[in-house]
Amino acid sequence: MPKSPIKQNLKHRRALDHKNEARFALQTQPGINSDLVKLISKDKDEPKWMLDLRLRALTEFEQKPMPTWGPSLDKLDLNSIRYYGKATDETEKTTWSEVPQDIKDTFDKLGIPEAEREYLGGVGAQYESAMVYHSLKQDLSDQSVIFENMDTALKQYPNIVKKYFMTKCVPISDHKFAALHGAVWSGGTFIYVPKGVKVELPLQAYFRMNSELMGQFEHTLIIADEGSQVHYIEGCSAPQYTKNSLHAGCVEIYVGKHARVRYSSIENWSKNTFNLNTKRAVVDESGLIEWVNGNMGSGVTMLYPSSILKGRKARSDSVGIAFAGSGQHQDTGSKVIHLAPDTASTIRNKSISKDNGICTYRGLVRIVDGATNAKSSVVCDALLVNDNSVSNTIPNMEIREKKSDMVHEAVVGKISQAQIFYLMSRGLSEDDAKKMIVSGFIDPITRALPGEYSVELNRLIELEMEGAIG
Repeated sequence: MPKSPIKQNLKHRRALDHKNEARFALQTQPGINSDLVKLISKDKDEPKWMLDLRLRALTEFEQKPMPTWGPSLDKLDLNSIRYYGKATDETEKTTWSEVPQDIKDTFDKLGIPEAEREYLGGVGAQYESAMVYHSLKQDLSDQSVIFENMDTALKQYPNIVKKYFMTKCVPISDHKFAALHGAVWSGGTFIYVPKGVKVELPLQAYFRMNSELMGQFEHTLIIADEGSQVHYIEGCSAPQYTKNSLHAGCVEIYVGKHARVRYSSIENWSKNTFNLNTKRAVVDESGLIEWVNGNMGSGVTMLYPSSILKGRKARSDSVGIAFAGSGQHQDTGSKVIHLAPDTASTIRNKSISKDNGICTYRGLVRIVDGATNAKSSVVCDALLVNDNSVSNTIPNMEIREKKSDMVHEAVVGKISQAQIFYLMSRGLSEDDAKKMIVSGFIDPITRALPGEYSVELNRLIELEMEGAIG
């Protein structure tokens, strides 16, 4: 007999909210200063240039004001956050059985080993501030594909990391939380795909915060050389606590000529988490970046995957779904900068608001003078589950080239009683009818994910509809 969807959802809810007893081989005191930054760098045995970058970033962080243009950050006390913590002093493992048992149990509950066996070409798993596991299939390694955690890459490929790390894509001066990230980053993923190599199976990393009042600051750096192809998937989660946590990761992607990168992310931080993430890609001639984003959980999210189309015929395709329930403000969207002729971008954004939840689409499309024949299309669809939900659309269009095309469309709709009545007349309960309407609404997003991950996204949305997360 098939498993009960209710039992499956309850099991998934328990896995997401599972927490281990906090234990640390090293944990810093709350707050941030130069001594903390030096401690992180020393513990990682980093080269001097990285320490210098961290200290410059700290100065930028201290000088930049808190953002005031989006959701309120008044409840985020940066002095109460612990910015670095390692659960174990053991080195990163390449065999799952060697991972410490309590950490392994957490990732087992989240389905990471099973996903590796069935769907993935490589897996990384980060717990608190450090990667605990990493592996890559041998056939990819034989093709000189590099898939390492960022700390290892810094030691093994220092020249490549120094060239790309927070230089042209996301500089440390970009904004306050990019600067904070540059000062205290730890863990994350480094991918290099050589010229002409196509990675057929996705690579995945999963980031887990276990303890309260923690910050997680993983750094993802992807370099796809000319004519290469890769699909990278990130998953994120944390258990629910009564005190706030902070996630301020950073993703930098370099897409070479005629290369293609798909970046898929399902972020499901608990509702006591501030998710202030920065994601950006630089795309060369005839390259393609594809963003697929699912944002659930977190009390406040500010996230706008961005593409800089610097080469002729460079393209960006962004699809995203955000869900905001009670006490949540999902401020998400996408940004595209057209710098070259014949570039093209599409942004498709969907949001669901329920029980006073607030979803805000905040986007930017900039077509500079000289980017002739550039084309951009933005479509924002919002679904309100009930009358006290909120949806905002804040598009910003800066079109400075007359020979270009720009289309924007925004639609806000509600789940109607007629729809619910029709489905209930076919034997569904009211709750199941609402879930079916929502499932159809997010279908364009789930179809952009591999099979198992589309199931995961649908399951998370169902849990949110039941009010079962956070």
